[in-house]
Amino acid sequence: MATIYQVSELAGVSLATVSRVMNNNVRVSEATRNKVLAAMEQLGYRPNSIAQSLASNRSNSIGILVSELHGPFYGEMLTGIEAEFRAAGKHVIIAAGHSERVTEEDGIEFLLSRNCDALILHVEAVSDQFLIELSKQETPFVLLNRQVEALADRCISLDNELGGFLATDYLLSQGHRHIAYIAGPMWKTDARDRFRGHQRALAGYQLAAEDKLFYEGDFRETGGSKGLQALLASGRPFSAVVCANDEMASGALTAARELGYEVPADFSVMGFDNVNFAYYTYPKLSTIDYPISAMGHMAARWVLKQVYKQSSIAVQQVFDPHLIARDSVAEATIT
Repeated sequence: MATIYQVSELAGVSLATVSRVMNNNVRVSEATRNKVLAAMEQLGYRPNSIAQSLASNRSNSIGILVSELHGPFYGEMLTGIEAEFRAAGKHVIIAAGHSERVTEEDGIEFLLSRNCDALILHVEAVSDQFLIELSKQETPFVLLNRQVEALADRCISLDNELGGFLATDYLLSQGHRHIAYIAGPMWKTDARDRFRGHQRALAGYQLAAEDKLFYEGDFRETGGSKGLQALLASGRPFSAVVCANDEMASGALTAARELGYEVPADFSVMGFDNVNFAYYTYPKLSTIDYPISAMGHMAARWVLKQVYKQSSIAVQQVFDPHLIARDSVAEATIT
């Protein structure tokens, strides 16, 4: 089996230079890099990841903690992150926190124990103070979909309040005045921010959110289904429903169909996220685009820039949502 020493001799360069090539160090000329790579190919040399780690003090692995592993939202997020790192020759280790404080803390400890070079954290239950204390440790991390003022330089976030505003404002522009709302779990920051945007849009039309037209869901299809049934049972008429994510909107569409209602003829339905199935529901779902794949790419680029010193990379930290108008929203026939 070929060794790094043989590669060094055949290429006519130092061991340090071979190590730099193995770790994609920019301080190597293209001619030297090609010479080392040719020697590795000729000898059939495959770099040992442990040896690389010892030589560079890097594991070339990044830990990712997400709230859940199910559903299209997290799939798009992880795909964006992994694609960016794969292109850079890095690998990922993934854990799930399930939106529980202890599980999130355990997941972070696990990833730290794997000697990850950095962490990407999509966490909801750990406190800001926990994250501030974590930032004092050696392993750098970036927060995805969370804004902590003291850690603003390592946050990649969406303006969820603006997204909530855009969703409801669009319905109002279509003549709807009695608008029901199926929220996510209100202990979650993004759920609260989206509802605040909903309230701000209503206030712009001298309206206020009504208790009977509010249901706290769970960001899953079952929450949308149960939410719509509860809203219909309240006896309070409405011409449109805003769902705080597309999964709940999908559940609401299914429940409406099963109960004999037609969307948008009987009432309009609005989602949030623009996940891949939103275009294929019946009717096609009007929603708010949440560029989670692009944000995943950007979190990975933050790591490449801050940890692996790829200084040419530009990092965008705040993303804006956008309205996607499709078939599930129609003009109000009654106000």
